[in-house]
Amino acid sequence: MKLAIHTLKASKGSRHTAKKLGRGNASGHGNYSGHGGKGQTARSGGSRGLKLKGFKRLMQSTPKLRGFTSIATKPTEVFLSDLEKHFAAGEVVNLVTLKEKNVIAASVKTAKVVGTGELTKKLTVEGIKTTASSKTAIEKAGGEVK
Repeated sequence: MKLAIHTLKASKGSRHTAKKLGRGNASGHGNYSGHGGKGQTARSGGSRGLKLKGFKRLMQSTPKLRGFTSIATKPTEVFLSDLEKHFAAGEVVNLVTLKEKNVIAASVKTAKVVGTGELTKKLTVEGIKTTASSKTAIEKAGGEVK
């Protein structure tokens, strides 16, 4: 037999025949057509809620997002204790060296030194934002901020 569009058949079990409703009691789906007696579920459009607990239910159960979300990325915080731990005295601290020493992730675009912890080493911080307290701590240790 030649293969053509009109000769194609669905594989066995891939399709099931639809219920033939309201075609007499002998069919097993006559009289009330599978809806039972009176009430909300017997009426057209009377079935309540979602039947499939899929993605739509997940979307309906999650709260709506409200308000404004800024596109601007916040800088990753780098603590003074991190600088103390990962850098030797006299080293330069910038985005590249922070990434090399795995203080910040490689995908990070901006960083900011925050004055949490203590710093005793003389370090030069370049191209990174600093808070006022971290800047004074770096300068107090003999380092500089460029």
